[in-house]
Amino acid sequence: MEELIVNKAKRGLTLVYTGDGKGKTTAALGLAIRAAGRGKRILMIQFIKSPERTYGEKIMFEKLGIEIVQTGVGFTWTKTPEEHRTALQTAWAFTKEKVLFGGYDVVILDELNNALAIEKFPIEDVLPLKEVLDLIQHRPKGLHLIITGRSAKEEIIDCADLVTEMKPVKHYYNEGIPAVKGIEF
Repeated sequence: MEELIVNKAKRGLTLVYTGDGKGKTTAALGLAIRAAGRGKRILMIQFIKSPERTYGEKIMFEKLGIEIVQTGVGFTWTKTPEEHRTALQTAWAFTKEKVLFGGYDVVILDELNNALAIEKFPIEDVLPLKEVLDLIQHRPKGLHLIITGRSAKEEIIDCADLVTEMKPVKHYYNEGIPAVKGIEF
């Protein structure tokens, strides 16, 4: 019985942070810091955020030696559908390579759920849900995957070991306060 518990403990987990409330990426960032404190090798891939902008997490992760890569081109309304499709295709190829052969202990797929939920233009051919599910199920044995973003697909939720839904109760956006540097980005 004890051996079974040890084997399960060494199995990589899939954690999903979703919902309409604030805190999904923030939870993943906290997990990354905790894992780094335990000597884990971490990679965070941000599917929507663009390397053209500066984000607080990137600044801090570089100081801490945590690898973070922004593969997106920003919000869906800031670029053309083709620019987004190209970025998603490149991000997905990069993700598969890093998850399968990168030697990481933890890989965070930040805003992957948002990317999979895009309906303004087709994405299935550049970011196929079936391939995402296959990667989750066939990743290296001890690798933990963290997937963030609103609108998590039921299939992703079904594959997960933990799903946390962030629910908004009150938010300063509703009072007209815009995104705050150091809080949202």
